[in-house]
Amino acid sequence: MNQRTVHPPLRHFSVPLSATRRGARLARLLAAEQLHDWGLPLDPARLVVAELAANAVLHGRVPGRSFRLTLSVRAPRTLSVEVADARGERWPVRVRGAVGNAAESGYGLLLVDELADRWGVRSGPVPCKTVWAELDLGPGR
Repeated sequence: MNQRTVHPPLRHFSVPLSATRRGARLARLLAAEQLHDWGLPLDPARLVVAELAANAVLHGRVPGRSFRLTLSVRAPRTLSVEVADARGERWPVRVRGAVGNAAESGYGLLLVDELADRWGVRSGPVPCKTVWAELDLGPGR
């Protein structure tokens, strides 16, 4: 089992967004603005947010329910990206190198796997699931 050491956030941003294509686009734009305000590089975090938000809208949508984007900077120099959606019973499948099945599952999580230093899924907050990714920041960030 993969256990993470969780440090209290040094910086924190969280916002609920509509589970629509517009909400996914807004997640990417808000993340870029927050990263800029924090003096952090936009990429690859902006791409990770875009993929996780798109997945929340495509695969985690429940009519009338939103998804939540959370960004946190934790010690030692780690950016955490979390997207919680309303489909707690429907978890993404981790498939490495499954390019032939891309029409059904897409490239989103393969891209997250390449860009993030770590990623995974956890249950909660009930009845939701949260897909998270961590990016190690360079020295001085």
